[in-house]
Amino acid sequence: MDLQGVLAPDRPLLVVALAEEAAYLDRSLPVLVTGMGKVNAASALAATLARGPLPSVVVNLGTAGALRPGLTGTHEVGQVFQHDLDTDFLRELTGLTVGAPLTLADDGPVLATGDLFVAEESARDRLAARAHLVDMEGYAVASTARLFGVPVRLVKQVSDDAGDEAARTWRESVDACARALADWARTRL
Repeated sequence: MDLQGVLAPDRPLLVVALAEEAAYLDRSLPVLVTGMGKVNAASALAATLARGPLPSVVVNLGTAGALRPGLTGTHEVGQVFQHDLDTDFLRELTGLTVGAPLTLADDGPVLATGDLFVAEESARDRLAARAHLVDMEGYAVASTARLFGVPVRLVKQVSDDAGDEAARTWRESVDACARALADWARTRL
Protein backbone atom coordinates (compact mmCIF):
# COMPACT_ATOMS: atom_id res chain seq x y z
CA MET A 1 0.00 0.00 0.00
CA ASP A 2 1.30 3.42 -0.97
CA LEU A 3 -0.65 6.67 -0.51
CA GLN A 4 0.67 9.69 -2.35
CA GLY A 5 -0.88 13.06 -1.51
CA VAL A 6 -3.19 14.22 1.25
CA LEU A 7 -6.79 13.16 1.77
CA ALA A 8 -9.35 15.94 2.06
CA PRO A 9 -13.16 15.91 2.26
CA ASP A 10 -13.50 18.08 -0.85
CA ARG A 11 -11.21 15.99 -3.06
CA PRO A 12 -11.46 12.60 -4.74
CA LEU A 13 -9.21 9.71 -3.78
CA LEU A 14 -7.84 7.89 -6.82
CA VAL A 15 -7.30 4.16 -6.23
CA VAL A 16 -5.20 1.93 -8.50
CA ALA A 17 -3.81 -1.57 -8.06
CA LEU A 18 -0.35 -0.99 -9.53
CA ALA A 19 2.05 1.92 -9.80
CA GLU A 20 2.13 1.41 -13.57
CA GLU A 21 -1.55 2.37 -13.73
CA ALA A 22 -0.85 5.61 -11.82
CA ALA A 23 2.15 6.71 -13.87
CA TYR A 24 0.46 9.72 -15.52
CA LEU A 25 -2.08 10.75 -12.88
CA ASP A 26 -2.16 14.32 -11.60
CA ARG A 27 -0.02 14.27 -8.45
CA SER A 28 -2.04 17.10 -6.90
CA LEU A 29 -4.73 14.49 -6.17
CA PRO A 30 -4.23 11.74 -3.60
CA VAL A 31 -3.47 8.38 -5.20
CA LEU A 32 -3.64 5.07 -3.33
CA VAL A 33 -1.73 2.13 -4.83
CA THR A 34 -3.27 -0.96 -3.22
CA GLY A 35 -1.55 -3.94 -4.79
CA MET A 36 -3.32 -6.57 -6.89
CA GLY A 37 -6.39 -8.53 -5.88
CA LYS A 38 -9.48 -8.11 -3.75
CA VAL A 39 -7.83 -8.56 -0.34
CA ASN A 40 -5.08 -6.02 -1.05
CA ALA A 41 -7.56 -3.52 -2.50
CA ALA A 42 -10.07 -3.83 0.35
CA SER A 43 -7.54 -3.76 3.17
CA ALA A 44 -5.52 -0.84 1.75
CA LEU A 45 -8.60 1.25 1.09
CA ALA A 46 -10.17 0.41 4.47
CA ALA A 47 -6.97 1.35 6.31
CA THR A 48 -6.76 4.63 4.40
CA LEU A 49 -10.41 5.58 4.91
CA ALA A 50 -10.27 4.63 8.61
CA ARG A 51 -7.43 7.13 9.15
CA GLY A 52 -9.54 9.84 7.47
CA PRO A 53 -10.54 12.36 6.54
CA LEU A 54 -12.98 10.80 4.09
CA PRO A 55 -12.64 11.93 0.46
CA SER A 56 -15.54 13.33 -1.57
CA VAL A 57 -15.48 10.22 -3.78
CA VAL A 58 -13.33 7.13 -4.32
CA VAL A 59 -12.42 6.63 -7.98
CA ASN A 60 -10.96 3.26 -8.88
CA LEU A 61 -8.94 3.59 -12.08
CA GLY A 62 -7.49 0.47 -13.65
CA THR A 63 -7.08 -1.93 -16.49
CA ALA A 64 -9.62 -4.59 -17.37
CA GLY A 65 -10.00 -7.45 -19.78
CA ALA A 66 -12.74 -7.25 -22.41
CA LEU A 67 -15.07 -10.22 -22.23
CA ARG A 68 -16.87 -9.41 -25.47
CA PRO A 69 -15.46 -8.85 -28.97
CA GLY A 70 -14.87 -5.26 -30.05
CA LEU A 71 -14.97 -3.74 -26.55
CA THR A 72 -12.18 -1.16 -26.29
CA GLY A 73 -11.50 2.16 -24.60
CA THR A 74 -12.34 3.65 -21.21
CA HIS A 75 -15.59 2.74 -19.44
CA GLU A 76 -17.34 3.83 -16.26
CA VAL A 77 -18.87 0.72 -14.70
CA GLY A 78 -22.62 0.51 -14.06
CA GLN A 79 -22.64 -2.71 -12.01
CA VAL A 80 -20.00 -4.96 -10.46
CA PHE A 81 -20.11 -8.48 -9.06
CA GLN A 82 -17.63 -11.06 -7.75
CA HIS A 83 -17.20 -13.85 -10.26
CA ASP A 84 -15.23 -16.02 -7.85
CA LEU A 85 -17.83 -15.98 -5.05
CA ASP A 86 -20.87 -18.23 -5.42
CA THR A 87 -23.44 -15.83 -3.96
CA ASP A 88 -26.42 -17.97 -5.01
CA PHE A 89 -25.04 -21.13 -3.40
CA LEU A 90 -24.14 -19.29 -0.18
CA ARG A 91 -27.66 -17.80 0.00
CA GLU A 92 -29.14 -21.27 -0.46
CA LEU A 93 -26.78 -22.73 2.16
CA THR A 94 -27.09 -20.05 4.84
CA GLY A 95 -30.12 -17.93 3.97
CA LEU A 96 -27.81 -14.90 3.85
CA THR A 97 -26.91 -12.84 0.83
CA VAL A 98 -23.14 -12.51 0.72
CA GLY A 99 -21.40 -10.47 -1.94
CA ALA A 100 -24.47 -9.33 -3.86
CA PRO A 101 -23.85 -7.38 -7.09
CA LEU A 102 -23.45 -3.62 -6.59
CA THR A 103 -25.15 -1.10 -8.85
CA LEU A 104 -23.05 2.04 -9.25
CA ALA A 105 -24.75 3.87 -12.10
CA ASP A 106 -27.91 3.68 -14.20
CA ASP A 107 -25.93 2.59 -17.23
CA GLY A 108 -22.46 1.40 -18.12
CA PRO A 109 -20.91 -2.01 -18.54
CA VAL A 110 -21.03 -4.81 -16.01
CA LEU A 111 -17.68 -5.62 -14.38
CA ALA A 112 -16.81 -9.07 -13.02
CA THR A 113 -14.18 -8.94 -10.25
CA GLY A 114 -12.20 -11.91 -8.99
CA ASP A 115 -8.81 -13.01 -7.76
CA LEU A 116 -7.96 -14.56 -11.10
CA PHE A 117 -6.25 -12.94 -14.06
CA VAL A 118 -8.53 -14.21 -16.81
CA ALA A 119 -6.27 -15.36 -19.64
CA GLU A 120 -8.13 -18.34 -21.02
CA GLU A 121 -10.80 -18.23 -23.67
CA SER A 122 -13.14 -20.71 -21.97
CA ALA A 123 -13.12 -18.67 -18.72
CA ARG A 124 -13.64 -15.48 -20.72
CA ASP A 125 -16.58 -16.99 -22.58
CA ARG A 126 -18.26 -18.16 -19.34
CA LEU A 127 -17.94 -14.68 -17.81
CA ALA A 128 -19.10 -12.94 -21.00
CA ALA A 129 -22.60 -14.31 -20.41
CA ARG A 130 -22.87 -12.06 -17.32
CA ALA A 131 -20.39 -9.21 -17.80
CA HIS A 132 -18.60 -6.96 -20.28
CA LEU A 133 -15.30 -6.49 -18.42
CA VAL A 134 -13.19 -8.37 -15.87
CA ASP A 135 -10.72 -7.09 -13.27
CA MET A 136 -9.23 -8.06 -9.92
CA GLU A 137 -10.08 -5.12 -7.58
CA GLY A 138 -13.25 -3.25 -8.58
CA TYR A 139 -15.77 -5.03 -6.35
CA ALA A 140 -13.49 -4.77 -3.31
CA VAL A 141 -12.99 -1.03 -3.83
CA ALA A 142 -16.71 -0.40 -4.36
CA SER A 143 -17.76 -2.51 -1.38
CA THR A 144 -15.20 -0.90 0.94
CA ALA A 145 -16.05 2.66 -0.12
CA ARG A 146 -19.74 1.96 0.46
CA LEU A 147 -18.98 0.51 3.88
CA PHE A 148 -17.47 3.90 4.80
CA GLY A 149 -20.35 5.81 3.21
CA VAL A 150 -18.18 7.30 0.46
CA PRO A 151 -19.48 7.53 -3.12
CA VAL A 152 -17.53 5.37 -5.55
CA ARG A 153 -16.86 5.24 -9.28
CA LEU A 154 -15.09 2.43 -11.15
CA VAL A 155 -13.35 3.45 -14.37
CA LYS A 156 -11.70 0.75 -16.44
CA GLN A 157 -9.50 0.91 -19.52
CA VAL A 158 -9.56 -2.19 -21.69
CA SER A 159 -6.04 -3.63 -21.78
CA ASP A 160 -6.61 -7.07 -23.30
CA ASP A 161 -9.24 -9.53 -24.50
CA ALA A 162 -9.04 -11.83 -21.44
CA GLY A 163 -8.04 -14.66 -23.78
CA ASP A 164 -4.94 -16.75 -24.27
CA GLU A 165 -2.74 -13.72 -25.10
CA ALA A 166 -4.02 -11.53 -22.23
CA ALA A 167 -0.82 -11.51 -20.15
CA ARG A 168 1.34 -10.49 -23.09
CA THR A 169 -1.21 -7.92 -24.27
CA TRP A 170 -1.55 -6.41 -20.78
CA ARG A 171 2.23 -5.95 -20.47
CA GLU A 172 2.34 -4.30 -23.89
CA SER A 173 -0.64 -2.00 -23.26
CA VAL A 174 -0.39 -0.97 -19.60
CA ASP A 175 1.51 2.26 -20.37
CA ALA A 176 -1.02 3.38 -22.99
CA CYS A 177 -3.83 2.40 -20.61
CA ALA A 178 -2.28 4.51 -17.85
CA ARG A 179 -2.21 7.50 -20.21
CA ALA A 180 -5.87 6.98 -21.16
CA LEU A 181 -6.91 6.70 -17.50
CA ALA A 182 -5.00 9.91 -16.66
CA ASP A 183 -6.74 11.67 -19.54
CA TRP A 184 -10.11 10.48 -18.24
CA ALA A 185 -9.31 11.72 -14.72
CA ARG A 186 -8.04 15.07 -16.02
CA THR A 187 -11.23 15.74 -17.99
CA ARG A 188 -13.85 14.20 -15.65
CA LEU A 189 -12.74 15.00 -12.09
